[in-house]
Amino acid sequence: MLTIKQRELLNFLKDYEHKHQASPSFDEMRQAIGLASKSGIHRLISGLEERGFIRRLANRARAIEIIRNENTALETNQKTDTNIIHAPFQTSSQIELPMLGRIAAGTPIEAISDPTSFLSIPSSMIESGEHYALEIVGDSMIDAGIHDGDTVIIRKTEQALNGDIVVALVDGHEATLKKFKRESGRVALEAANPQYETRYFTNNQVRIQGKLSGLIRKYR
Repeated sequence: MLTIKQRELLNFLKDYEHKHQASPSFDEMRQAIGLASKSGIHRLISGLEERGFIRRLANRARAIEIIRNENTALETNQKTDTNIIHAPFQTSSQIELPMLGRIAAGTPIEAISDPTSFLSIPSSMIESGEHYALEIVGDSMIDAGIHDGDTVIIRKTEQALNGDIVVALVDGHEATLKKFKRESGRVALEAANPQYETRYFTNNQVRIQGKLSGLIRKYR
């Protein structure tokens, strides 16, 4: 099954090659499906190639051969084994969230606001509202179950209650993931690891950019 962006890219490649008898450039692909960087296109192409939809031709620039489309793949799977009974079923719809880069769960790093790629997840994973994804760097939130290399799903909001795990923008240019607490006219950003100290800021130094909504972990 293809993600939304993989499907968009496959359809664009098919239409472009039909019109021009050639493969598009990476910039043309990026612009056509609305990605901010070429690295996202590379990942989509690799995914399509792994699933057998396209093939990159060696020793030729801008050469991509479409092997099959999604409809052909579905028909092939249905005809593979006549002993299989295909019963109707429902699958969770997918949505794509912008991947805004990496965020420190330790020492703050520079905030990233432009999508580097998109993450496809089941829509049932999130509630209403606007969301985005970030990759965790560091171990300061490990006791809250958030590990280095995890992907966190963040719901955009500028409001937080004491105890919420938030993305906090510090001094307008550093972003960090911490537990939020307001006390005595100041803001405390607490780690969930005893090796890290709680950091304190004035109210106008910290701006909430979202609250933790979900987490995805890849097991290697």
